[in-house]
Amino acid sequence: MDNVFIGLGSNLGNRLAFMRGGRDALLATSDVDLVRASSVYETVPVGGPADTPLFLNAVLQIITSLAPQELLAACLAIEDDFGRTRPKRWAPRTLDMDILMYGDHVLDHEHLVIPHPRFHERAFVMAPMQEIAPQIVHPRLLRNMTDLASELPEVLMLKPIRETW
Repeated sequence: MDNVFIGLGSNLGNRLAFMRGGRDALLATSDVDLVRASSVYETVPVGGPADTPLFLNAVLQIITSLAPQELLAACLAIEDDFGRTRPKRWAPRTLDMDILMYGDHVLDHEHLVIPHPRFHERAFVMAPMQEIAPQIVHPRLLRNMTDLASELPEVLMLKPIRETW
């Protein structure tokens, strides 16, 4: 079983319901168990048009025996089940699920890069990562989440809007 971190986000419709549904669908997947869930944070979008709605974001720590590509397929199917469309980059979405880290694995495949290539640069990921796994080490950068988050001053400004969900 591998220790995996999944980022969830939503900025369309009932955002919290989509995130709960995505979490529950993932946990209903065979060989996936929840270790912990971060609080939910409301954040401004990164990229996209200026009128893009605010996001809700959280991170799940799971353990799984699924291979990274199997987990990716499960996440993409769940996104589709919740109405995710991909008309263009950074388009608003009902549900977004990203594999942030998969144990200490480093993968560079066409459709899957682990760890996620930019998560350490994004406060909306680093705030929940630091909350639930401050000492976990990024396998490429060889630094823990607390150290990486300290380089993003906006992480300190993000406050959870909901601790349990």
